[in-house]
Amino acid sequence: MAGADPGAHIGELLDRLGREAGPRARETADELVRSVVEFYGEGLARTVRLLRSAPAGSDPLAVLTADELVGDLLILHDLHPDDTMTRVGQALDKVRPYLGSHAGDVEVAGLDTDAAEGPTLRLRLRGSCDGCPSSTQTVRWTIEEAVARLAPEIAHIEVEGVAEAPAEQPLLQIQPRPPDGTPGPPPPSAEPEPSHWHTLAAPALPAHDRTTRVADIDGNPLLLVRLPGNLYAYRNRCPGCGADLRTAPLDGEFLSCSACAARFDVRHAGRGEGAHLEPLPLLEEDGAVRVAVPELLGAGS
Repeated sequence: MAGADPGAHIGELLDRLGREAGPRARETADELVRSVVEFYGEGLARTVRLLRSAPAGSDPLAVLTADELVGDLLILHDLHPDDTMTRVGQALDKVRPYLGSHAGDVEVAGLDTDAAEGPTLRLRLRGSCDGCPSSTQTVRWTIEEAVARLAPEIAHIEVEGVAEAPAEQPLLQIQPRPPDGTPGPPPPSAEPEPSHWHTLAAPALPAHDRTTRVADIDGNPLLLVRLPGNLYAYRNRCPGCGADLRTAPLDGEFLSCSACAARFDVRHAGRGEGAHLEPLPLLEEDGAVRVAVPELLGAGS
């Protein structure tokens, strides 16, 4: 359609849809077009702002790709300077500090771009928290979120090699950004899914190393612990006696419940003697802190 007016052509298509599918379909299509226009408009506005405020001599592409929305638009139109595997590597580098708290690491086993379900990334997870189920789940969710943000074209992720997994356990299946609102509780064999990731503002975070703070997200109290080099998030509940942990003293890297004196290793996924704190997925990137609260968190409160 060289030389045609794109706006006029879109209008003609909307009019045809209205005639053939009815007024309700036309209203939905109009809303879709408005949303797409707003999406691209915000992307253009950010591009202008970023380039105007960029330091002299900076790489324009580096400035633009550092912004998530603009970077997504560049990926969508195959204009991003980094290929998929480079961005996957960057995503995994972001989660490695978190995986270290679970005595684990992750490596790429392959990428199948011709898979029936879409581009499928295969990862190999090593040494995940001695097989602790709650830690394996949080590792899953953290990897999933990091990859989805930097390589949204990945449709499916498979993770193999989970340490201490039961015999014959199948590959973990990770679907980027699972849909919300699924009615009813999952069947017993289903793996729980996290809710949306939340960004925590600086006032909600521990200000100094070896300090704790309780933050509330959607009615769920989370215990945040900052140790040198890393921030950790746990459910604010002692797994032994159920007590609130906001007054629990921190001795080096160990947290002690004020009620029952149980001790938990903060840096290593909250391990304790016979009990285990419930770790939550957490990512620190570009000065922001993001944490996911599994829907099951509130169920046991």
